[in-house]
Amino acid sequence: MKSMALDPEILSRIQFAFVVSFHILFPAFTIGLASWLAMCEGMHLFTGRDVFRRLYQFWVKIFAVSFGMGVVSGIVMSFQFGTNWSVFAEATAPVLGPLFSYEVLTAFFLEATFLGIMLFGWNKVGPKLHFFATAMVAIGTMLSAFWILSANSWMHTPAGYELRDGVFYPTDWWAIVFNPSFPYRLVHMVLAAYLTTAFVILGVGAWYRLKGTAHEASRVMLIMGVAFVSIVTPLQIVAGDFHGLKTLEYQPAKIAAMEAHWDTEEGAALALFAWPDAENETNHYEIAVPNLASLILTHEWNGKLVGLKDFPPSERPPVAPIFFSFRIMVGLGLLMLLAGMLGLWLAFRGRLLDSRAYHRYLVAMIPSGFIAVLAGWITTEIGRQPYTVYGLLRTSDSLSPVGAPSVLATLITFVIVYGIVFGAGLYYIVRVVRTGPEKAPAHPVPDPYATPARPLSYPNEPVGEKS
Repeated sequence: MKSMALDPEILSRIQFAFVVSFHILFPAFTIGLASWLAMCEGMHLFTGRDVFRRLYQFWVKIFAVSFGMGVVSGIVMSFQFGTNWSVFAEATAPVLGPLFSYEVLTAFFLEATFLGIMLFGWNKVGPKLHFFATAMVAIGTMLSAFWILSANSWMHTPAGYELRDGVFYPTDWWAIVFNPSFPYRLVHMVLAAYLTTAFVILGVGAWYRLKGTAHEASRVMLIMGVAFVSIVTPLQIVAGDFHGLKTLEYQPAKIAAMEAHWDTEEGAALALFAWPDAENETNHYEIAVPNLASLILTHEWNGKLVGLKDFPPSERPPVAPIFFSFRIMVGLGLLMLLAGMLGLWLAFRGRLLDSRAYHRYLVAMIPSGFIAVLAGWITTEIGRQPYTVYGLLRTSDSLSPVGAPSVLATLITFVIVYGIVFGAGLYYIVRVVRTGPEKAPAHPVPDPYATPARPLSYPNEPVGEKS
């Protein structure tokens, strides 16, 4: 028998999980950060306050590095479909290929058109054009999320296809794009991205308050951040509830694994903590609240929930990682809700900018969004097992004919290269944060007396006048 360490399926799954885990962190941050930059620049144009210009030019450096690392990690991830999962790629190409192409034709082209103006055009184009470029990049990040989540959701709730000779052929593109789980997952993921960015901004602002620097910029970050998370976090909880109901309809085995629920019963209890034992089909050290799982998942006190024992062992996802990752995500969501409510309470009492204990809490919450996103994706993707296309194409049948030593070698290479490249990127971001927004360059609008405005211009010639 082969050891698990040399099983090409296990190694390929670990490799893809490693790559996608790195990749998802960057879009989860840049989607929200692009919108934050558009907000800062819009507020600068509307109010004329220089603090918004400084905030923009501070955060745009972080956006540029994060966006670049997201693109690089995304390219690597796409190659793995061909190298490690060629059977899956061939079977789903007629459906997923066009969806990924639509992302390139809409999101990437839009971002590529305006990203240069956004990053380097501050003193080279008019302020309204520059704001338009920033807004287009923000829209581009949203379009990218739209198409990627549509493709991923189709793998969970396939629709609009016909299966011929093991290949999925499209029959209804509207049904494919707007498959049953897509609207819920899109809203849930976009709100998660916004909250991820919001808690980074809040944490950085709180850190400056603790240091006693960047007073005006940190004040803006705290006030706007608290207002945002106090509104969006409850919306995210509601969106998560709707997403859970849809998952229960189409993937009941995943929900049963998330709750480590083994027996079908009415009035099912919610396990706050347990140690799932898949071999014996039971939980150890369980702490549960009676009827709460039925109330949350069916909105009925005695609602019926299907247990894992109703599914053959070969059709069950791994229970323990889903059970714990889901609770990590929910727990962090509750901590985010607490941060928003505490912030509102302190603001009404006039202590938001002075409460050092609250500021330390916000600094500790900086990684919360990233961890919650990772936990949510672990829950979602492991919960789809043992399938790549749910109920239709098994993961074990999706592999490329590649030996375990080759997969192991590339996995080790990825770990080393990612550690170097993304470590350097993170180091630069930390340096930018330490420098702070007070060092942002001047000239919030194009200077009419800028020397190199156009070829052969005189040093003191206003731009736009004839020589």
